[in-house]
Amino acid sequence: MSGERKDPPAIIVPQRSLVVLSGPAGAGKSTFALRVIQCHSEEGFRPTMIVSSDQCRALVSDDENNQQANRDTFDLFHYIIFKRMLQNRFTIADSTALQPEARHRLLSLAARHSYHTCLLIFDIPPEICAHRDKQRNRLVGEQVITFHNGLLQRVIQEAPGEGWDQVHILRDEDLSAQIEITRNS
Repeated sequence: MSGERKDPPAIIVPQRSLVVLSGPAGAGKSTFALRVIQCHSEEGFRPTMIVSSDQCRALVSDDENNQQANRDTFDLFHYIIFKRMLQNRFTIADSTALQPEARHRLLSLAARHSYHTCLLIFDIPPEICAHRDKQRNRLVGEQVITFHNGLLQRVIQEAPGEGWDQVHILRDEDLSAQIEITRNS
């Protein structure tokens, strides 16, 4: 029946997974990641399981907005993910991951460590992202969100052929989706 609300997709991943969030600024990626951790806090999940490019940028330059620090930011971002994989830790990579090279580098890291990969694509309309952006402390602006939306359309087309173990497209109504983490890999 049309007009019926569907349940959010079921996302089931092994604990030895790299979950990569991809989408425009303001799409709700960081909020989603934090909710996943909170839902699994009784199982020992901690916010440190989220590796955020914004936090890495702040660590290297004291400013989450400093785009001049991107090279160092992503060196640190990938280094932390690498070290977490050496420790067999569940990891959520929180960046836009809108460029193919960014996703391929994460896939390569996961392959090197025999990690399961799950790409979550946040297909959120630009007007919703812009509205959310205006409510944040760290604004990126409508121009960046429009640019990100153009890249997002390519991600939706290209990601299924990139070699991910799982690809899920989350729309605004899917942001309440739960991630179930299984102990078996």
